[in-house]
Amino acid sequence: MPHFTSDPMTLAVVAFLSYLLGSVPFGLVITRALGLGDLRQIGSGNIGATNVLRTGNKGAAFATLILDAAKGGVAVLIARAVAGPDAAQVAALAAFLGHLFPLFLNFKGGKGVATFLGTLLALSWPVGLAVCASWLVAALIFRISSLAALIAAASSTFWMIGFGEGRMMLLGMVLTLLVFYRHAANITRLKAGTEPKIGKKQA
Repeated sequence: MPHFTSDPMTLAVVAFLSYLLGSVPFGLVITRALGLGDLRQIGSGNIGATNVLRTGNKGAAFATLILDAAKGGVAVLIARAVAGPDAAQVAALAAFLGHLFPLFLNFKGGKGVATFLGTLLALSWPVGLAVCASWLVAALIFRISSLAALIAAASSTFWMIGFGEGRMMLLGMVLTLLVFYRHAANITRLKAGTEPKIGKKQA
């Protein structure tokens, strides 16, 4: 069992506030503000940066990527500063769950890749950078965002071992399993060879 140095009430407050921050659907907010329509009716219907890119607006997709990553990272950094490293890990998980199952969208959220990367960067920047690099290399090679995300997520545990971040292992494995869970449909399409390439508009 993990040993927490923060009291349960503090961790509960951190979890609640981080979940609310993670629930903010920046992709949906940005596309609506720019008059690009309801993102849930475009492409895959996902609220993340990859689907925003299918609107043809690269700036909106980049802003979504940064903000979705930032909400995870900010939650971690604030929690660590206020309540310590245990609270930071709780914040990472809660913010990630907020993105996957947002309160503001009837618990129907995104797939969490940007938020996953943001939390890792804030928890341990060497691990976060290594996982980002894994995503980038896989994306350049295969040109399939979902496959790159799965490879990056799977690599995270090995990077944690490599950089001596054993304290993050349990959290990393949980986040990785959630990434795979949210990509179940993508995995099916990957097996069938029908997963779209990066930037390709879905019908």
